[in-house]
Amino acid sequence: MRQDRSGTAPEAARGAFPDALPALTSVRFLLALGVVLFHYQLQWSWNASAWTGLFNRAQYGVDIFFILSGFVLTHAYRQPLAEGTLDYRRFLVARIARIYPTHLLVLAFVLVMVGLAILVGAEFDRGLYNPLGLAATVLLVQAWLPQTFVADWNGPSWSLSAEWFAYLAFPAFAWIGVALAQRPWRLLSLSALVFVGAELSYQAMFGQTVVHAQANLGVLRIAPEFIYGIALYRLGQGLRPTRVQALAAGWLSATTLLLLMHFKADDRLVVLAAGPVILALAVLSTARADRLLSHPWMLVAGEASYALYLLHMPVLIGWKGVVSILTGRSSTYLLGAWEVACLLVLSTAAALIIHHRFEAPVRGKLRRETDRLWPASVARHAKATSPDSH
Repeated sequence: MRQDRSGTAPEAARGAFPDALPALTSVRFLLALGVVLFHYQLQWSWNASAWTGLFNRAQYGVDIFFILSGFVLTHAYRQPLAEGTLDYRRFLVARIARIYPTHLLVLAFVLVMVGLAILVGAEFDRGLYNPLGLAATVLLVQAWLPQTFVADWNGPSWSLSAEWFAYLAFPAFAWIGVALAQRPWRLLSLSALVFVGAELSYQAMFGQTVVHAQANLGVLRIAPEFIYGIALYRLGQGLRPTRVQALAAGWLSATTLLLLMHFKADDRLVVLAAGPVILALAVLSTARADRLLSHPWMLVAGEASYALYLLHMPVLIGWKGVVSILTGRSSTYLLGAWEVACLLVLSTAAALIIHHRFEAPVRGKLRRETDRLWPASVARHAKATSPDSH
């Protein structure tokens, strides 16, 4: 694999990556499915962790999404960033169009479930569903501060709060990425320094590693990982792999990550090892070796992964609530294998329907309205790459 060290070509011209990076879309489904299985294994009746750490370590799919966000957004907006023409207002509208419609739809579903549970007199912890937590969840600020109240209307949405923070701070992140575009190893070092600072701070405050930060200052978790993604993108711009090299890098990095997960390696090491996987998947497109991950069904699943990520916990809670009412069992009962299979099918089918019937149409409409209200030539740079991220 050879690296282009030329510092004279304009950034947009020297970028190695094609506009479309389908492997990074397809892998989203696998990451979302991993998070789903992590949550479901906490509820099923067999001890999978006795023979593998894959299900437990799959929770760090969230961290991979954060790294992926830094990588993909830098790619999607590479031209306006290089030219200094990024329209921040249009950027934020595009991000709102990406995350908010499905977030609000699923939150409305949770509100209906809570209302029905109250009407039928179902037993549940009402303290989890409080007005202050609802307001914070709607505004996506529940992961910005130390947790002083419960905001658990939809547990996975804490990561949207962290993402929203990164979107608001994107000009600062992007400026660092542009300033060090030709020094990607310095960017990697910076991400490591930010991670160490976040880790030490979180350990001092809460006695946990920062990769366990969620609603309790989850923004500390995304900051170094977002920069890590930007650094990997800048590093990858100089790579010109052959097809064989790209495939070898992909298999080696993925195998390494899976082995670390299986053998229950330190969670921080798992997150670190995820970076080369993202870079390797991207260079598959550079080397035109991404045919498998470009399959239409893989892309469809990847596009629906956001809805799956947000929907799977309300589906689980609703399922157990209904079973509890019908059978008289406590809703804390453990799931059987057939129930897990049904939940996976139900959640995936619902996610596909939501994406195609609601998420994609609403997002498209919002972006068309943006184009009508604020026409800008730089918009074309973001459209070609579909910068969808969790």
